[in-house]
Amino acid sequence: MARKNVLSNLMAPAAEKLTPVNPAPEDHRQHVTYKGIGALGAVTRSIDALAAKADAAKEIEAKLTAGEVVIELEPDEIEDSFVSDRLAHSDQQFQELVEAMRLRGQDSPILVRPHPAKPGLYQIAFGHRRAKAARLLGRPVRAVVKALTDRDHVIAQGQENSARADLSFLERATFAGELEARGFDRETIMAALSADKTTVSKMLSVVNRIPRAVRAGIGPALAIGRDRWHELATRFDEAANEDRAVEFLSRERIKARAPEERFNLLAGHLAKGDAPASTHHKPAPATWERKDVKASIKAGGRQYTIALKAAEAAAFGAYITRNLDSLYEAFRAENQKKSGD
Repeated sequence: MARKNVLSNLMAPAAEKLTPVNPAPEDHRQHVTYKGIGALGAVTRSIDALAAKADAAKEIEAKLTAGEVVIELEPDEIEDSFVSDRLAHSDQQFQELVEAMRLRGQDSPILVRPHPAKPGLYQIAFGHRRAKAARLLGRPVRAVVKALTDRDHVIAQGQENSARADLSFLERATFAGELEARGFDRETIMAALSADKTTVSKMLSVVNRIPRAVRAGIGPALAIGRDRWHELATRFDEAANEDRAVEFLSRERIKARAPEERFNLLAGHLAKGDAPASTHHKPAPATWERKDVKASIKAGGRQYTIALKAAEAAAFGAYITRNLDSLYEAFRAENQKKSGD
C-alpha cells in the first residue's frame, strides 16, 4: 500500500490556523451587564466567560469535523499513541530538535485524532518528539486533527515511522509485535510498515523469540540489522539464556555502553555458553533401562525425545508429566548453581 494513498488529505494546503484559546466571535445576543462587584457580579462574569469558551469550543469542533484545520493544542491536551513506536529517544537528536524549534518554531504540524475514550483530549498518530519538544519549551503544539479508526491510526503512524531514517530494525519489529498483540491482521501490519509478508514474518519472529526485557536492555541499536537480530533470537530457543541475558544486561559496566555495544557484548556472552555445553555435559545415552522399563532416547538440536517401553509405560509417562514442573525447577536450580560456581 502506498504511503501517499493513506496519508492523502491529512494536511490541507491552505489550512486555517485556529487556537483553542481564541476568544469567541461577537454575536448579536444582548448581554446584561451588572455594575456591582459583589458576589452576583462575580458569578455573572464567570457565566459569561464559560459561555464564551463554549462558543469557541463549538466553533473549533465544527472546523475539526471537516478535517481541514491546523490548530494549536496545549501539551496537556495531548496523549501519546496507544502503540509505542520507539524504544528510546536519542538525547543528542532530541536536543537538536528542541533547539531547532526554539529558534524557528514548529515547522510542520503533528497528526492527532480525537481521543476515543477521553472527551476533550487528543491522541498522537505521529509527531511524538515534536509534541515532547513543545512541552519542554512550554509552547502549544501545532496539530492537524483527523478522525481516524484504530486501523487508520496505526497505518499513518507506522508509515510515517517508516519514512524516517533513524528508526532501527528492532523498533520497527517491536512496533509490528505490538500491533500483532493488539489483534491487527497481517495486512494491516504490512501496510503500517510498508513491508512485505516475508519481512514482517521475520520481524515478528525476532520479537516473539527475544524476551521483552532483553530487547529493552539492549536498546534500539541502529547499526544492527535484521540478520544479526535473527541470529541472536535463535539463542533464546534455549530457555536458560533469558536469565543469563537479563543478568548480563543488568551489570553496570554493560548498562553504561551504547546499544550497539550492548548487543555485541551480549551476543558474545551467550555464544560462550556453547562450548561448556559440549565439553562438560555428557551426551545423552541412546537407551536407559531398569528392571521392567526401557527408554529409547533421541537428542538432536532443539528436540529431545524419550520413548518408554514397559507394561506400565503409560502410567510412568503420566507420572513424569505430572512432575514436569518440579523437574524443571530442579534443572534450573542446578544450572544456576553451576553458573555461580
